[in-house]
Amino acid sequence: MTADPTVAADPVPTVDYQYQDGIARIWLNRPHRLNAVIPEMVEGLCRALDHALRDSPRALILAGRGRAFCAGHDLRHEEPVPPLPEERRRLQRIQDVTRKIRQAPFVVIGSVHGYALGAGCEFALACDLVVAAEDAVFGFPEVGVGLSVTGGISHLLPAALGLSRAKELVLLGEHFSAAQALDLHLVNLVVGSERREEAAADLAQRVAARPPHALARAKFLLDRGSQAGIDAAFELEVDSGMASRGSDEAAQAARAFRGRSRSRREAPGEPS
Repeated sequence: MTADPTVAADPVPTVDYQYQDGIARIWLNRPHRLNAVIPEMVEGLCRALDHALRDSPRALILAGRGRAFCAGHDLRHEEPVPPLPEERRRLQRIQDVTRKIRQAPFVVIGSVHGYALGAGCEFALACDLVVAAEDAVFGFPEVGVGLSVTGGISHLLPAALGLSRAKELVLLGEHFSAAQALDLHLVNLVVGSERREEAAADLAQRVAARPPHALARAKFLLDRGSQAGIDAAFELEVDSGMASRGSDEAAQAARAFRGRSRSRREAPGEPS
């Protein structure tokens, strides 16, 4: 068993990594915030994926600790709007998660429970295969809080669902269940909450038993064949994200969210 020292070295690591017997595992590790995304988590996730590349696993499982997979961007994490070059780098770093998952020569399996919203939904749908617990809740709330989608979802979602259904999910931002995600072919398997980890591990073992080079070639061909335009989507998303990040409506939405949170005394990490 190995762990990534660059991830574990953080005082309170936001991402945990483990490798054992040909299977790598990454856990998002902000359970007190339902694994809501902050820049440190994005960096930790990118480092963990890089470490997996060095370990060359047969499969990798991406999961979240605590009550949720990932509740999206942490709107309670107040920070000043950075200069434009820094904001561009921040958005591109989020997209690096999708890039690294898609370019990895091994199969990445999302193991999703609880909330998978915004960036969390994007992390899940970037995976090659997705196991969802029955309690999983998906959604893209970005428009409702004045922000923009990232992670290549502006290309991946229409490619998977068609433009009309993709617009419905992004523009309305309504939550949808694991069963609905299965009907939409966004996840591969829905299981009881108590069986999610077992089901993800079983799927990883089944993948690991297949010839690794043939598997890598098949993944490469399927991704490149279906996503020839994703680089253009990445650039458009960065431009949109930079325009929305410092907008008045985004700031107002974040303040309103924090105000509702304080007044209702919500549990830490509850998503928008």
